[in-house]
Parts: sequence; structure tokens; C-alpha cells
Amino acid sequence: MKKNLFAVIVLSVLLRVSLANAGMVPDTLSKESKECITCHKEQTPAIVEQWGASKHFRANVSCYECHQAKKGEPDAYEHNGVIIATIVSPQDCARCHSEEVKEFVSSHHSKAARILGSQDNRLAEVVEGNRGFKTEGFPDGVSSAAVNGCWQCHGSEVKVLKDGKLDPATWPNTGIGRINPDGSEGSCSACHSRHKFSVEQARNPENCGKCHMGPDHPQIEIYEESKHGIAFNANKHKMNLDNEKWIVGEDYNAAPTCATCHMSATPAQGVTHDVGMRISWNNRPAVSIRPEVADANMGLPGKDIDWKTRRKNMKDVCLNCHGDPLVESFYTQYDSLIELYHEKFAKPGQALMEAAKPLLKPVPFGNRIDFIWYEIWHHEGRRARHGASMMGPDYTHWHGTYEVAKNFYAEFIPELETLADENLKSSDPKKVEAAKALRAKIDEVLNSDNHKWFIDKMDPEEAARRKKEQADFQKRYQAK
Repeated sequence: MKKNLFAVIVLSVLLRVSLANAGMVPDTLSKESKECITCHKEQTPAIVEQWGASKHFRANVSCYECHQAKKGEPDAYEHNGVIIATIVSPQDCARCHSEEVKEFVSSHHSKAARILGSQDNRLAEVVEGNRGFKTEGFPDGVSSAAVNGCWQCHGSEVKVLKDGKLDPATWPNTGIGRINPDGSEGSCSACHSRHKFSVEQARNPENCGKCHMGPDHPQIEIYEESKHGIAFNANKHKMNLDNEKWIVGEDYNAAPTCATCHMSATPAQGVTHDVGMRISWNNRPAVSIRPEVADANMGLPGKDIDWKTRRKNMKDVCLNCHGDPLVESFYTQYDSLIELYHEKFAKPGQALMEAAKPLLKPVPFGNRIDFIWYEIWHHEGRRARHGASMMGPDYTHWHGTYEVAKNFYAEFIPELETLADENLKSSDPKKVEAAKALRAKIDEVLNSDNHKWFIDKMDPEEAARRKKEQADFQKRYQAK
């Protein structure tokens, strides 16, 4: 233990010396920062205290080094004789952390604010909200549901008012894909909370749980249910979370966190700030796609890194605690769940919605079926897929595939049948034709092997097998 501590101290000193020689670490606090601290000790003492416990303090990097701006920049303003900006963007952080920022801006995290204007955001802006929140930056108004909800995780497009002030509809905001006044995308402080920028906090699962929770992407809840989360909560004191070097298998072995699997170092690979480099399915769409396809859609450099390479990266993490047979079998199970969801529900559901389109009001979410289908894939289908990906059985089944199946058979199909039957009586021949096509598609889906049980057409051999299994179950558990 003493040897490890001594090694860390030596490495830290050598790193600081090398950075100082490279001109990246000041020898002393700058005059500007000293003046900032003198005032802020009185005005915002907690911020100064947090900074004092940070690595930035030890490197003589303080207020001015991060907040400095040039005259003419969109959000620059004069403050006590110096030009500063309120927002510290990834572009600012890149002055010292260039590699980390390069990886981050290549990730989906940094592009999260591109949700603005999407179908998801339409819910908050139109279906849930109105234009009642009026500000200087939004004279025509904006939805408070979007401002306080979607934008706080995904990020807002920060609007700058006169004298460098920021519009209150878009600031404060630490959404991970925030669109900054300097044109950069992202917010480092979404994970590295200012002003301590604690690595221990960034490695904690709760840090990710701020956004990765809820009905459509409950990763934090799934993690807490999984054996990984249970092990973490029981052994948090053994996790060495504040260690400078944090390599799984070397510095800790009690449990993995979100960071362990998706970002942190292993003996074979370094830290990455592109969280997509270890995932082999993108489970966001109605039908899952490979991550390189998603990256290509967004114009990201990850388009050239295929899912097999990314899966190999994740397997490298897994193999520090598990044997190869377990890891391979886990992925076999995971892929089988994706295939089940795709073939039984997602693809037929998409085909049915396409067939229903001519009979629906063209307004998004203007039809009951829009909400039913949206929740089947966006909420329940995602939960099933995410649950399987993180070994959370309750979210895979009861919150996932059970909810998908219940709403497919009890809500989705009946609503489509009603839609078809009502339009068969229409005076519009086009609607009658569309209703016949929809009815035919419903019949095609329900008569397929995946769904024929629902119309009492289960294969006789399968029915006999189910009957025997039920009898065996009753015999096994009946009282002696």
C-alpha cells in the first residue's frame, strides 16, 4: 500500500514537472486569478473551497485560466477589469485536455442537444407544453417543460444577450450536449461537476444516473438491480474511487461501475471519453442498429469503427473479472433478446404503423395509436433491451418484454383493428382500400408463427408440450 502511494506521488510530481516544462502548468497563480479568489472568498466561499480541493488548485489553474475570454467573443464581458465568459466550454477545456475533448466531441454525448426539434422534443414543446415562458431570447415564448426537462440532460442552445449575459431559458444548463456560444458542443461539467471536478464523483454510478434513468432509459435502476450494482453498493469502501490511477483488476476488483465498463482504463486499454467505443448495439431506435451506423448518421468518426471491434473492447473489460465462457454466453443471451424483440414486435409494429398511416390524422401524437406505439418501442422496448445489455432481469422481463407484449396485444392490435373496421365503412374509396390493406397486414402478422397463439392457432405439438409442462408444474408444487 505504501509502495503504491509513493509511486502515485512520484508520478504526480513528475507529471507536474513535465507539464510545467511544456508550459501547460503555471509556476504560480496568475495575478488575475488571485484577484478573483480574493473577492470570491467573500462572495461565493463554497466555490473557492471546492476549487481548493481540486487538482486544478495543485496545478495553479484557477478562475481566470478557465473563464478567460477574448474581446469580441459572443459571451465575453468585462468583469472587474478582465474579459471573461460565464460558460467554460469543451473548447476552453481543450487548452489543457485536448485528447479528452477530442474523444468527447466524437461521441454521441456531445451531440445530445441535436434532439432539439425531434419527435421526442416535440412532446415537451407541443404535447406537454406551450409558449408561455417568454424571455428576451425567446420573445415568442418557449415551453417550460422542455427548458426544465429535456434540455437539462440533452443540453440547450445557449442564447447570449447584451453585455454577455445568458438568457434564463437556456442558462443555467449543464446538459451533456449543450450548444455553446463559441460553437462547440457539449459540457464537461455534466460529468465533472465544478469546481472540484472530483474524479471520485465522476466514477460513481449516480453521476450517470442524473440522465440515464426513467421509463425510456433506466440504466441506473437496471445497474442497481444487477449483480454489478449489488456488489458495488456492498463494497463501495473497497473501490478506491479517488485513486489517481484507476485500472480494473489492479486498483480495484470488488465491482464495476458505469465508468469501468464504458470509459475507464483496463490493463490493455486506456481511458476513453467516447462512450460508444465499447457498445455493440445502439438501442435507441425502434429497431436497434449497430453503433457505426448511428455514428455515420451523425457524421462522427466512429463510423469507421465496427461493432465487432467495440464488442472486443468491452469483452476486454469483462475478462478482468470473468472467464471467456461466461462473457461469450452473456453476449449470446443479449443478442437473442435483441432478435426476439426485433422479429416479434418491432419490425411487425413498424409495418403495421406504415399500413395505418393513410387512415391517421397527420399530426404527430394526434392519434391514440401514436402514443401506444411510441411507448411500446421508446419506453418498454428500450427497457427490455437495456435490461438485457446490463443483466437486469426484472427490467428485461416485467418492465420490458411483458409490457411490450401486453400493450402489443391488448392495446396496439385492438386499436388497429378498430381503425380498420371503422374505415371499411368510409365513403372515401381510398380509405376503404387503405382499411382493407391494414386489415390484411393485421391478419398476416397474427397468423405468423410468433403471434398465431393469440388467435388460437398454436401448433398442436406446441400446445401439447405446453399442456404437459403445466401439468408437470402443478404436480411439482402441489402439497404432499
